[in-house]
Amino acid sequence: MKDLFKTPKSHQAISIPFNGFEENRVNSGFIEFLGDDDLGRLNEILPWNCFTVDSNGRRFGNAAWMGKRDKPQLVPDQRILEMNRVFDLANQSVLEVGCFEGIHTIALAQFSAKVYAIDSRIENVVKTIVRTHLLGFSPQVSVCDLEQDEDMGRLSIVDLVHHVGVLYHLKDPVAHLVKLADIARNGLLLDTHYATSDMANASYTVNGREYRYFSYREKGREEVFSGMYDHSKWLLLDDIKRILSRIGFSDIRIFKDDQQRNGPRVTLYAARPSVMKLDEA
Repeated sequence: MKDLFKTPKSHQAISIPFNGFEENRVNSGFIEFLGDDDLGRLNEILPWNCFTVDSNGRRFGNAAWMGKRDKPQLVPDQRILEMNRVFDLANQSVLEVGCFEGIHTIALAQFSAKVYAIDSRIENVVKTIVRTHLLGFSPQVSVCDLEQDEDMGRLSIVDLVHHVGVLYHLKDPVAHLVKLADIARNGLLLDTHYATSDMANASYTVNGREYRYFSYREKGREEVFSGMYDHSKWLLLDDIKRILSRIGFSDIRIFKDDQQRNGPRVTLYAARPSVMKLDEA
């Protein structure tokens, strides 16, 4: 069995400063009281692929590689600020799908009454537990393969779902979206790549309905930014919205829709009727 907690060679080749960062400083709980030596050791113990910086500008975590998560992560980011504005998270429970290394988990814990966080990779679960605990939060974090019915069946019912950067890594995204109706009482934040009509190069059928998609090659379990299987399906945006409406999240608001390096990507909020706050005039 591979040693999943051994720092990959690609990480060892990265040379980024330990301190001196000015942007995106975060009040970092117990991290603030660690000496430089202890924090440096913590940064080497786990295979970190992103980092925050404490109030003194010291790095907690590491970059994935040059050009990939090589800047201090923003906590909270604009998507969570908007999620809090439209849903008012203070008294609500949130399931974070794909917690990665706990960056969004921290922000959700700052705003929400209760946070559940899941990831398909055990090393990400461990890193999220370490990061959030040291910053003073206690979300419930567990392993969950979204493609496995038994894993999905163990999830707690929550008020809202935070779903960022995951849907476009799934081999059956339609079935997954449908299952969200049994998990989220009120609504969700969904941020995902999608296919345009010109990109769609295949189709599949779920519950008698045909869905066109772009087949994307994934690198599997061992590549941290890939899906767990050999391919994923990027759905058409109109189909995503239709599915959400059909399962009860009919109030859909597009927060951002743009062309990125890997393809078109949308951030949207979807809710059951009358859950989201009306936009201010």
